[in-house]
Amino acid sequence: MNIGIIDCGGANLNSIYYSFKRININAFISDSPSELDGMDAYILPGVGSAGIVMNKLKENNLINLIKGTKKPTLGICIGMQILFEYSEEDNTQCLGLINGGVKKFQSDSNIKVPQMGWNKVISDTDSLNGYYYFANSYYTDSNDYAIGHSYYGQKFNSIVKKDNFLGCQFHPEKSSDIGEKFIKNFINTI
Repeated sequence: MNIGIIDCGGANLNSIYYSFKRININAFISDSPSELDGMDAYILPGVGSAGIVMNKLKENNLINLIKGTKKPTLGICIGMQILFEYSEEDNTQCLGLINGGVKKFQSDSNIKVPQMGWNKVISDTDSLNGYYYFANSYYTDSNDYAIGHSYYGQKFNSIVKKDNFLGCQFHPEKSSDIGEKFIKNFINTI
């Protein structure tokens, strides 16, 4: 099995690469559609901004590959957010694979933006419940594709799933044992 980690301008490529290496799964980082075409599944890694990520995908002709794939694809943090139609971050049109938009958390005396640290994920799927590591200033509202949610001043999507696309707002590669379990669950769908 080979996992294609799509280099879309984010800063978290090595963390996700090594998380697959720890569980003996072959992973490959690339921004080349021809190199990525032969992979069994894809990762859209986290850490970055919507505008930069979408520009990098356009520059490298990766949008059609992502939008047209039927292979399992996991979007992490910004990788999940770009699955939606639009982001307030950089006023960005995203991939449009999932209905809805991405909004910025509003800072106040109780809420510091960005959200940094461990937060609880609540899901109808017991194996997904637990505390994961988050690092995000933006969020997506609940919708028909949410299979997990969290609270940070308000309810927001922490896991979404539509067809072959799975998105998580948290960073499984930074979430210790429960994050590794989440990655293994994704692998088991391939």
